[in-house]
Amino acid sequence: MSQYFHYQQDKLFVENMALADIAERFGTPAYVYSQAALTDAYLQYAEAFKGREHLICFAVKSNPNLSILNLFARLGAGFDIVSGGELQRVLAAGGDAGKVVFSGVGKSGEEMRQALAAGILCFNVESEAELLRLNDVAGSMGKVAPISFRVNPNVDAKTHPYISTGLKQSKFGVAYTDALALYRKAARLPHLRITGIDCHIGSQLTETSPFIAAAEKVLLLVDTLAQEGIRLEHIDLGGGLGICYNDETPPSIAEYAKALLGALNGRTEKLIVEPGRVLVGNAGVLLTRVEYLKPGEEKHFAIVDAAMNDLMRPALYEAYHAIQPLTRRAMPAREYEVVGPVCESGDFLGHARELALEQGDFLALMSAGAYGMSMSSNYNTRPRAAEIMINGAEVKLIREREKVEQLFAGEKNYL
Repeated sequence: MSQYFHYQQDKLFVENMALADIAERFGTPAYVYSQAALTDAYLQYAEAFKGREHLICFAVKSNPNLSILNLFARLGAGFDIVSGGELQRVLAAGGDAGKVVFSGVGKSGEEMRQALAAGILCFNVESEAELLRLNDVAGSMGKVAPISFRVNPNVDAKTHPYISTGLKQSKFGVAYTDALALYRKAARLPHLRITGIDCHIGSQLTETSPFIAAAEKVLLLVDTLAQEGIRLEHIDLGGGLGICYNDETPPSIAEYAKALLGALNGRTEKLIVEPGRVLVGNAGVLLTRVEYLKPGEEKHFAIVDAAMNDLMRPALYEAYHAIQPLTRRAMPAREYEVVGPVCESGDFLGHARELALEQGDFLALMSAGAYGMSMSSNYNTRPRAAEIMINGAEVKLIREREKVEQLFAGEKNYL
């Protein structure tokens, strides 16, 4: 547990607030975030890259709540987006379009027009077909689109295959061997301006070596481009730094930055990084209540009111989230399968957890600030959770719990 989530007299606190009080006040399931943890993580990044021209672009997909985006914008962040909807969120939150990089393999013509009109910093182009479409769209608007190519370096990120993005088999980016020819082609297109190069090899990385291997391959290409007269303004080395969910030992932000800066020693190009999980993951928890305790012949189940629609990661990746009681009980623990009410066998939040529980108890699923709420759904017609921000002893509801009526408000009954 981080310093921002801690026990005091057997009660789990976030900053200066008991989480049980928050659960009683706002109900469950609910996501709760520590503003101090979010701020501290960002400032660690800013400090680590201080002294070198850089831009920290928060990966919006990891947590797109407007209050979180606004906090990072006020701290000076840019943003890494993967859809037109995310761009609208960034702008609504007060973000600077001139600090936005637009990634993603399937940008539509309308999304391109939207981003060009807003004046984003750069499009991270991921295919030749996208390059040609962007040139046409920019030309139709009388604009010149700033571009980089997301280059796939074929580096093994040593992470879960679903979140590994830098191998030959990946849908992301352009092949390293094709990149030079594509840069040459882009240089000839009239409505494009080459500004940089981009690389992102995956998420939840726990070693620096894959980052450095990818950077070294990218820098070789940067030098080759310079020899051909294509000089880049920035080098975007993506995100992907992992956090501790269970027993992982990822490098610290400072260690990660030192390794990257060492690889870039002597370079004058602006550095862009795209952190997501490492800024928000350990700043948030998901609160849930035990609905039933169900003993069985082989397994005992703690059935809670949160489910796979609230936190998809365990069902999708078999991801581990620590589970902590909001109030510790002085009674023997028992091994439980912690499961939700969704009608799927895959609806679990934790396997074989030693917990001392009674029906009605509150639990916290830790390290849930990244890819929790952002991946949630309305499966089984379940309203999505409330979101709450804590700043010391100050409590703010930053997203209201959905109501069932909202879920079918746009539907029509024609029968």
